[in-house]
Order: sequence, then structure tokens, then C-alpha cells
Amino acid sequence: MKVIGLTGGIASGKSTVSNKLRELGAVIVDADAISREVVKKDGPVWHKIKEHFGSSVLLPSGEINRKALGNIIFNNSEARNVLNSITHPEIFKRAKEKIKALQKSGSKVIVFDVPLLIESGYHTMVDKIWLVYCSKETQIKRLMTRNGLSREEAISRIESQLPLEEKLRYADEIINTEGSLSETEHQVQKLWFRYFSKEC
Repeated sequence: MKVIGLTGGIASGKSTVSNKLRELGAVIVDADAISREVVKKDGPVWHKIKEHFGSSVLLPSGEINRKALGNIIFNNSEARNVLNSITHPEIFKRAKEKIKALQKSGSKVIVFDVPLLIESGYHTMVDKIWLVYCSKETQIKRLMTRNGLSREEAISRIESQLPLEEKLRYADEIINTEGSLSETEHQVQKLWFRYFSKEC
């Protein structure tokens, strides 16, 4: 039984790959979903975020305004580091608990889907790293289209993460998403059968 760490840069196509793996039978442990859980109103992480960033990052309901917080951290590395120091330990703890529970229940294929797998040190939790890759220019175009950002805003968000070129050094497998959706899915299927045909 292997735990696959799935990672990639913003707008690299990671969600497409993750969805295909789920369709093939993998159980996905989604770090983004866990990050939304840990910042829920009145929890310890919520209190720390409110204390550091103030009420301007809260919605009228009191929940964290992820867009407002994102606008702050994507343009300020110090603020980003503070937020990561608040949220990452709890995300890491919950992810470990989920993976352990899935292993205990006999799940055959577990995929830990984490945008910042390498930057946060979560790569120590996985057996293999699968990197979703595309060029920086493709990332920029996708981000501008998807999020309605200017080119400068898109570049700023991309550059807040470790460059994909550097992540290549850590990757056991690379899924290139420059081509069509069917080409991407074909790569995922090939990896799936190479790794898991005997287990599923």
C-alpha cells in the first residue's frame, strides 16, 4: 500500500488529475479541504488568524474571508509565513490522522493532494511524489482566465510558490498538462496501472 503525494503549482491542472484518480478508485486526502476545516469560526486556528490579521479578514458571518486573506498573503511573504505557521501544524496533524485511519480501514490507494507538499515538508509523509506540471506561461493564462486576474496578479500568485522547475527535482513521476484533457487523463491512467493494477 502506497501513499502518493500529488502536488503542482497553482493552475497547473492538479484538480483535474486528482478527480481522475478519484474516478479510478483512489481515496483522496485533500489538504485544501482540511485547510477549510481548520479555519472554521471559533476554533483555535480561527482565533489566531483573527488575532494576527484583524477583523478585516472576516466575513459578516464571522467566518474567514479567504479571498481577503489571500489578497494579503499573496503580496506579502512575511504575512504568508505567519499564516502558514498558524495553519500548517493543524493541517499536518489532521492529514496524518486521516491517512492513518484510511490505512487501518484497508484503503488500497491513498492520494495526499497538497499544493505545498514540498514547501511545507509534507513530502516526508508520502511514499512517492507525483508532480502535475505545465509551463509558467500556461499557468499565467489559466489563472487569468479562471480567476479573472491581471497578468501581474497571476504572476504574483504563481511566484508565491516554489517554482515548478524546482519541484521537478523531488518528483518520482511527472504528469504534463500542457496538452488536451484526454492526454492528461491518459498519463494518469498509465501511472495508475503501473502502480496499482495488482492492488485494485
